[in-house]
Amino acid sequence: MQNLTELLSEKAAAAFAAAGYDDAYGKVTLSNRPDLCEFQCNGAMPAAKQYHCAPIAIAQAVAAKLAQDGAFSSAEAVMPGFINLKLSPAFLSAQLSAMAADARCGAAGTPVNRTVVLDYGGPNVAKPLHIGHLRAAIIGESIKRLYRFFGNTVIGDIHMGDWGLQMGLIIAELHARQPELPYFDPDFTGEYPAEPPFTISELEEIYPAASAKSKEDAAFAAEAHEATRRLQEHERGCYALWKHIMAVSVADLKKNYAKLNVSFDAWLGESDAQPYIEPMLAQVAEKGLARESDGALVVDVQEESDTKELPPCILKKSDGATLYATTDLATILQRERDFRPDKILYVVDKRQSLHFEQVFRVARKASLVRPETELQHIGFGTMNGKDGKPFKTREGGVMRLETLIADITDFVRGKITENQQVADSDVDATAQMIALAALKYGDLSNQATKDYVFDLDRFAAVEGNTGPYLLYTIVRIKSILAKCGKAAGTAILPPVGAEEKSLGLTLARFGEEMENAYRDSAPHAVCAYLYELAGAVNKFYHETKIVSEPDEERQAGYLALIDLAQRMLETGIDLLGFRAPEKM
Repeated sequence: MQNLTELLSEKAAAAFAAAGYDDAYGKVTLSNRPDLCEFQCNGAMPAAKQYHCAPIAIAQAVAAKLAQDGAFSSAEAVMPGFINLKLSPAFLSAQLSAMAADARCGAAGTPVNRTVVLDYGGPNVAKPLHIGHLRAAIIGESIKRLYRFFGNTVIGDIHMGDWGLQMGLIIAELHARQPELPYFDPDFTGEYPAEPPFTISELEEIYPAASAKSKEDAAFAAEAHEATRRLQEHERGCYALWKHIMAVSVADLKKNYAKLNVSFDAWLGESDAQPYIEPMLAQVAEKGLARESDGALVVDVQEESDTKELPPCILKKSDGATLYATTDLATILQRERDFRPDKILYVVDKRQSLHFEQVFRVARKASLVRPETELQHIGFGTMNGKDGKPFKTREGGVMRLETLIADITDFVRGKITENQQVADSDVDATAQMIALAALKYGDLSNQATKDYVFDLDRFAAVEGNTGPYLLYTIVRIKSILAKCGKAAGTAILPPVGAEEKSLGLTLARFGEEMENAYRDSAPHAVCAYLYELAGAVNKFYHETKIVSEPDEERQAGYLALIDLAQRMLETGIDLLGFRAPEKM
């Protein structure tokens, strides 16, 4: 269904036309002076230039036409030419009733189904997830849900780092520790063991030990490079070990991402892009884009319109080694061939913006994607501690993601136990839901590009702009509906009180607010709207005797109103990637 400002703009356009002016001036927006009106139209000012008359005269003529429309309780022209609008209670109730009857609460779907590849993971295998992986996962998951909500086919790709030197380091260290393993016997021709020769805990210890050793032991570093070469040439023993590393790592990654309620459709990595590197390089060469520079293969991406220098994109180093840009371009070619996406969107640290600008330009110049395919990088800032520096453990190290989740869950569990509002059997599940809401909302409520301070006390509070506050509001609505013992209908009555109308006006904006968040790939916009909506619900609750209302029809209208609010809040938090408990 049509969103409210579009509907009001149509009415204003018709009023401009009826008054003898171009209907293109009839755009209605939410009022920036809610103390004066609910909506406004400023079209009389630009119209005055075209028609060479005072803007107030145009505004008065248009307002007179709008005043005859039953959608408005008032349409007033004020100096120098604003048109201030207030909705009639009957029109608002009809709009809300239509939204309540709509499965999507008034949020329209996109008319064209696009295919979007969303790259939002990026972990290196054989290493534990840490807080540096948090923002990509949380922001990417929410954007995926937003895009799907509006009808897109989205392929979420984790894009693992699984083919570089870290693999050679692990294999070399395993050789040093367990040289008797059959993987290191060149004469072994039998089947390799089905079970890996390490656990995830051992694997996570092996890599940093190997990395440290390589910096002090040149012979070991050389062995690691040789193991990497043998792996990338699919030498039998190295490749079998790599498959064990992948199986153990992916199982652990899935377990930890599940704790964040984050999932991927494609579990692909740099290794999957390797077969596409040579075809990609051939396509670049065919276009005449590549040149040699000090032995390296580069592509110039600088354009005449650039205001600052953009360095060439290096595809191969002088020693023949490939780089991230090489793999990313090969991955673009792979995605184009596998999925033919209309858009490829990367949720990656904003410090990689230059890298993606170079990669995107090469991809376009080399026609690795169709001209109409959109390539976008959504860069995000860092999560900082209260000292303003990147968040660390108390010992100064990088915190594991599962440790962060456990700490927040324990903190929330303590508060739940103190309040004694939740049955003992439900404490753990409730704590996990509230902790996830605190963590995700604390991140997503900030614009992605900005750094933010991680503050556990503030994020977990049930008051203020927090995830638990939204959950508390939903739980409160559920409690009211349960107390009244009546199923809420879809008929919403014309509002009587100021808080009732304020809530109705906020609810009426749901579709447009979600559409704007989708258009801008902006989960923080969803958060801002949900916080405003939760505030309107709680003000209405405090000002209105819902449970004790003697007029059954009026009470049913109240219930329908808050039931719609609950649906919108639950839809919104699902887009953010968390859900509400039954009690808090």
